[in-house]
Amino acid sequence: MSEQTLRVGVVGVGFAGQTHLKSYKQIPGVEVVAIAGKEPELLQKVADEANVPHRYSDWEDLVARDDLDAVSVGTPTFLHAPVTIAALESGRHVLSEKPLARNSAEAEAMVAASVKADRVLHTAFNHRRRGDVATLKKHIDTGSLGRIYYAKASWLRRSGIPGLGSWFTNKEMSGGGPLIDLGVHVLDMALHLLGEPEVLSASASTYAELGPKGRGGSLFSAKQQVNSAYEVEDIATAFLRLAGGGTLLLETSWAGYAGTGDSFGVTLFGSEGGAQIDVRNYAQEDTLRIFTDIADTPAEIRPEVRRGEGHLAVVRSFVETVRSGEWDNHHGEEGLSRTRVIDACYASALAGHEVSLDSVRSS
Repeated sequence: MSEQTLRVGVVGVGFAGQTHLKSYKQIPGVEVVAIAGKEPELLQKVADEANVPHRYSDWEDLVARDDLDAVSVGTPTFLHAPVTIAALESGRHVLSEKPLARNSAEAEAMVAASVKADRVLHTAFNHRRRGDVATLKKHIDTGSLGRIYYAKASWLRRSGIPGLGSWFTNKEMSGGGPLIDLGVHVLDMALHLLGEPEVLSASASTYAELGPKGRGGSLFSAKQQVNSAYEVEDIATAFLRLAGGGTLLLETSWAGYAGTGDSFGVTLFGSEGGAQIDVRNYAQEDTLRIFTDIADTPAEIRPEVRRGEGHLAVVRSFVETVRSGEWDNHHGEEGLSRTRVIDACYASALAGHEVSLDSVRSS
């Protein structure tokens, strides 16, 4: 596997599928031989531009090929589990777009299929591959922030509902709103930076004030319409208790009366220092601050960081893991852990009180 050409099939021709495809095309020794999608004109355009020889309207036909080593899943969330499980059961390695699944029951089934098949399952958490995140992670690992006891992670949009009436706003198809769509990204960033502490409980609230009135839609959205009513939240907030006594505040929104554009990041408070990643409209420069004392005087450091590779780094890591043959601990565990937290947040919001993570474990 480390020397032979890795043959890949991509399911999905939207942003996620196209991003995976473009990344594979940049990695030596990888050949994308098949692609599947439900939009015929877009499927042909994407396949022609990338010179992908085999095109399918049904993902089942792609997975049924006997010459694939791996499958990338860049579909709407409700298809992540069925495509992934079918691909794993047929002996393929799988890279799934985030979130891993609509809920933890689906995610657990995906992880179980990965373990049973002894195949890799990765989740595309591309924002942890940013340069500012990588730099801050190295700084944290030196112990310079001391014990990090409180963190905040947020992704807020002024008008960013990704397609009113699309599958994104259909609860059955998407699993939820900005919490599962954007929140899973910054949750992953925060837990990665904190060293993967166990989340013990969640106390959350969700609100739907603008979407049901037809407000807050993104001007740049071109998501496939399913004529759905607005069934998910505009805004979600959650307070998470972590093992070891730490806490994490999570905020996400697709739409709300606040500053314009997109804003996301993580803030950390440690016993010996602090840090903040503040990203406005997907900026890559001047986004990281480190807070410390110099000669007993408060100081702020602004490191110059290299631009991260995002999805390219995700896909490269997936390919390297597959080629390594060392597949233990690469069965979707991190994707599952994030899904359990999101499940607990939605359960807490519905119940109106704090919910233990143990209560959302089905196994």
